[in-house]
Formats: sequence, C-alpha cells, structure tokens
Amino acid sequence: MKKIYTLATCYLLIATCAFAQKKEITLEVIFVKNTFAVKHIYGLESMKDGEHYTTLANGKSNPAIVRYEYKTGNAVDTILKEDWLLTPDKKEKISIENYSFSADEKKILIATETEPIYRHSTRENYYIWNRETKKLSALSSGGKQSLAEFSPDGNKVAFVRENNLFFVDLSSGKETQITKDGKVNSIINGATDWVYEEEFSFNKAWFWSPDGNKIAYYCFDESNVKEFSMNKYGTLYPTEYKFKYPKAGEDNSKVSIHVFYLDSQEALTLNLDAEYIPRIKWTANPNLLSVQTLNRLQNILELYIIDCRKNHDPIKPIITETSDTYIEIADALTFLPNGKEFIWSSEKDGHNHLYLYDINSGFVSQITKGDWDVIDLKGYDEKKQTLYYLSTEISPNNRNLYSISIEGKNKKKLFPLQGTDDAEFNTTFTYYIHTFSNANHPPTIVLRTADGNEVRTLEDNAALQKKLSDYNLTTKDFFKFKTEDGTELNGWMMKPAASKEDGNKKRPVLMFVYGGPGINTVNDAWDRDYLWYQMLCEKGYIIVSVDNRGTGGRGKKFRDCTYKQLGKLETEDQISAAKYLGTLPYVDKNRIGIWGWSYGGYMSSLCITKGADVFKMAMAVAPVTNWRYYDNVYTERYMGLPKDNGSGYDNNSPINHVDKLKGKFLLVHGTADDNVHFQNSVEMVTALVKANKQFDFFAYPDKAHSLSGRDTHLHLYNMLTNFVLNNL
Repeated sequence: MKKIYTLATCYLLIATCAFAQKKEITLEVIFVKNTFAVKHIYGLESMKDGEHYTTLANGKSNPAIVRYEYKTGNAVDTILKEDWLLTPDKKEKISIENYSFSADEKKILIATETEPIYRHSTRENYYIWNRETKKLSALSSGGKQSLAEFSPDGNKVAFVRENNLFFVDLSSGKETQITKDGKVNSIINGATDWVYEEEFSFNKAWFWSPDGNKIAYYCFDESNVKEFSMNKYGTLYPTEYKFKYPKAGEDNSKVSIHVFYLDSQEALTLNLDAEYIPRIKWTANPNLLSVQTLNRLQNILELYIIDCRKNHDPIKPIITETSDTYIEIADALTFLPNGKEFIWSSEKDGHNHLYLYDINSGFVSQITKGDWDVIDLKGYDEKKQTLYYLSTEISPNNRNLYSISIEGKNKKKLFPLQGTDDAEFNTTFTYYIHTFSNANHPPTIVLRTADGNEVRTLEDNAALQKKLSDYNLTTKDFFKFKTEDGTELNGWMMKPAASKEDGNKKRPVLMFVYGGPGINTVNDAWDRDYLWYQMLCEKGYIIVSVDNRGTGGRGKKFRDCTYKQLGKLETEDQISAAKYLGTLPYVDKNRIGIWGWSYGGYMSSLCITKGADVFKMAMAVAPVTNWRYYDNVYTERYMGLPKDNGSGYDNNSPINHVDKLKGKFLLVHGTADDNVHFQNSVEMVTALVKANKQFDFFAYPDKAHSLSGRDTHLHLYNMLTNFVLNNL
C-alpha cells in the first residue's frame, strides 16, 4: 500500500509538473515574436509544360526566380537573379517584387517600387527581362505604371498610367497612348473606380483579345460622383485626401466599354445601356466579347456575347436572370476551347450551381445539383472534360474539393477528410497544390495529382504544431441550436480547458460576429484569431461564434431573407444565440459579450443596443453605423434605394438605438478608412453623447480599414483584451 501510494503520488507530481510547464500565451508571443506564424506556399507560377513551376526564392543576398520540378521539388534552373538586374544606366539594382512570363516564356515582366493606391490597386515601375539576350529594359520612362501585361504573342505590353491606357511594342520600343482623356477624379481608362474595385472585386479593367490584335477596356466617367475627403496627419499642417465615393442613393460613374484595334489605331464603343458592367471577358473567338450587365437594383443580370465586328447590329442578351431580391456576381464563366460552349453559374434553382450553355443555342444542361452551393470553380481540364470546384455539400461549415465531368457524371470528392480545401492547378491539370486545414489544425500543403493522390508534402507546418504542443490549448467544437422561431443555426465554441473537468462552474462568454450577407465565421478552417481566443480561454472565457440568417453556404433563400432589412434578423439571431448559451449549465448568462469588425462591428453595435438586456459588453471595430454612409453598390444590392426603403435603412442603424445602451461599449476606428469611413464612428459618438451614454472610443491616426501594422495590432488587441478583462 505504501509503495502504491508513493507511485501514485509520483505520477500526480509528474502530471502536475507537466501541466505547470505548459507555456502561457501572450499578445507579445502572438504579434511581436510571431511565434504562431503559419507557413504558406506563395507565388508558385506554373510553367506552360505543366511539369515545372517557378517561385521567387528570397535569398538574403541575392533573391532569384528559380524553376522547380513539380514531381520532385528539385530546383532545376535559376532563371533570373536580382544581381543580373541593373538599371539601364547601371547605377542601381532592380528589386523583384512581382513578375510574370510572356506566353512563350522568353521574356519576364518585373514589377518594382510598388506603392498602394487603394486596398488592391497599386502603381509600380516595370522592366522587361529578355531571357535570350540577357538584357533588361524599362517598360516606360513616362512615370510609374499600373496593371501591365504581355500581349498573347509576347511582343507588346499594355499598361495604365494616370488614368490612361498605353501599349509598348517591345521590338521597336515605341509607346502608343490609346486614350487621352484620363483625368484624376474625372475619367478613368483601363482601371476601375473605387467602388468597382471594392464591391465587384477587380481593378484591372482592360483585356487583350486572344489574338493580341485588340484591347477591350472600361472607361469610367466619375465626373458626377461626389467626392469624399479625409485628413492625413503626421505633418505640421494635415493634408486633405479626396476621392470619388458614391454613397447609397448617390450618382455612380457612367461606365462604357470600348474595343481598341491595334492595326487601325481606332476604338469602337459598344452600344450598351447599363448601370453596372461587373464583368467583361473574351471568348475563345478573338472577335467575340462577353459582357455582363446589372441594373441599379442588381436584380436583373444579363450576359451578352458581342461580335465586335458588327457593333451596328442590335445587341441582345444570351442569358437574362432575374431575382426578387438580388443577384451576386460570380467568376465561374469559362469559355471552352471549342469556341461553342461555356460554363455558367446560377442560383436559379435556389442553390449556386454550374451549367453548360451553347453560345448560339443557349442552355444545354445542368452540371451540378443538390441542396448545397458551389463556392468556386477552380478550373476545367479540356482533355478529360472535367471540372474542379469547391462546394458546401458536406456542410455549410466546410469547403471541399470535387471533380465532375462536363456531363455532370462521375462526381468525386478528392480528399476524404472534412475541413477546408483549396486548390491551385498547374497549366495542364496534371497536378494541383492542395491546401487543407480544419478548426484545430493549421494548414498542410501537399502536391497531388489531378485525381487527388499525394505526390509530396510541400509544407506541413510541423514546427508550428510542435510549438502549439507547448501550450495548454483547448479545442474549437461545433454545435447547432434552434432559435425561438425554429431556425437551426451553426456555431462553434471554445471552452477553457478546466471547464471540461468542472462543468458546473459558470463562465463568461465572448461572442465573435461578422454576420454579413454570404459571409461565414463558423468554418471548419484555421482562424487567424485562434491563438488570441486560446489566450482568452486560458483566462477563463468561453469563446463562441454563430452564423446567423443571411450567411452563406445554405442556399439563396437562407442568405436573401435579410433583404431590405440588414441587421434585423441577424441581430435577432445573435440575441437568440446568447439566450441559448445562457441556458447552458457552465455559462454565466449575466456575463455575455460580443465583438466584431466592419459588418461585425455594425452587428456588435446593434446587439449591445437592441439586445441591451442580454449583452453585458460589446466591442465594435471599424463599424458601419448607418447604411446611408456606405457605398451604393454594396448597400443598394441588399437594401434597395434609400428613397424606396427609408425605414429599412433607419430601423436597424445603431445610431438610432443608442438610447437603449446599458452595458459597456468600446468603439474603435482608423481615421484614414477609405472603406467604412471614420464618419460612421463620428456620427455614432455624436448620437451617444446626445443620449448621454458613457462609452470608450479610440481612433488610430492614418490607419485604413484593416488597421494594419504589427505595432497597431499589438496595441489594438491589448486594448480589446483589457476591455474584456475589465468589463466581462
């Protein structure tokens, strides 16, 4: 007995010491030391043979573009070293910040000295490296360029500069200016205005025809769009920055599509009359251009196939789709090499699926079908007549990779585990780079053959996994519950490790919300805030996130039910979730808080006001506080025009509910946020002061919507953490 007692005591001491030796997660470890950084595979460019890829190897002394073999991962050639790149006067070395090959891979277009314009757009200096002559030449001497790209034959490069479109003949060096009316805050050629870049998700607005003889391009006339201005600090006298930003109900840019013929140096204007033109794309036929148009309410989508040689003919749509609510723009449109058919995605059966159409005769067949959504078309293999796509077939929480024939047969899930897949195929669809993660496991990146078989591991994040084992981590677990009206919602929960041993101890809950149309936070995928949530769990908090009505992956009806009343049903669902959590034996129903960013900040602001009796505290980062202040493309898509839906705009704006505030409220915003303007928080402060409500407010000078920067994120998350500890 004595011996057994002694052994038991030893085992207890060992276990206690092992637990005590676990490291503590701190914000410095997360944001300063970057201990939990996830390794990704960036910048792999498949070469045309499909057997090799290139990447920019960032050696400390001499970065280089290196060619590797897919199958083995062995480096087989150094294509270009920075040491070889000297400016024409041979005084300075060129830094490779981005690069692309010509179609024949004999030339390389190099971008350097990049500076941002908006969230996605940039301007830079471009150079051409000739692999045969080993010579470097500047693309243009007229100032920085944007959106440069080789022609299909590799003999020309077109680009945008100062709102005009140009091309350079590389053999002669002659530069030709295609448009001449470009003017800041007035006319934009070949690039997008702010709202198209943000809401239609593209900024390159010009496109080579397949034969390289024509360029189709957008022209934005934003003369009548009102300017928004904001101060930039850091100097004795702050400077004022102005840009065109169309708020809800206000005038948009007038958009037109033009086709420039390189041989005749003439431009053709297409006869289109549309509020929005969210996509144009050349077909396999170099004379046929596809154009997608939307009306102002974004509930009528039309697809045109336009013969650019016959612009005098009446232009009729080949597809017209309508909706009682709105239509989301997708990027599945793929023209098959046969020149006759194309793949199209549509929600016309209630879920987003893929369809086959004939350019001349129209609908052919439905390729995918079921009570789930296709999220992304990853590619089409012409030889095998096989499509690869991501869908929510397993669950709205998952994004999984499938293959299917063009006839809609032989569907195959390419990886057996549940979680989140992504795939990047090579040019010949013989290999793909598979990225997989789940809620409790960082990404693994594996090279696979097209049928899903593993070739080799590119990155398993084993070093991160080992570091994670040094900490006393809990797991993220998924759950479902039903709201008072019977709607089933998905959520995840992270409990403090100790609560699993002591289920009777009631703990506070911090909920995380985004909640906006089509966007999920309840994903079986690695989360960037996972370690911060682990840190809060260590301090005794339960972390929860719930996907309310209006989120994605569950069909059009579930997503669109929030139409014309953004914030209403979403807030009801978050309040219902908090009430449900309050019934659990290990939750303190009097200590439930919520936080979010952007749309999530809007939601948390509504929850602490409309749900004042349920939530003890809320934190809102860069929130919309009144939809009248936000851009018209996004807002009118989901809310209609302010003049037609004034009550919808006002009834669920947080600034109109501040009188209900009871709990603690933290409001954070960047003063240089060009997306959700600082104005939103200023007006919220004004309303709170008028209602004599106490709150906490912090502004980050000259910071945009993401509040980027290591120091800023450390400061922000310190503030968020302290607010949780002091008020929840």
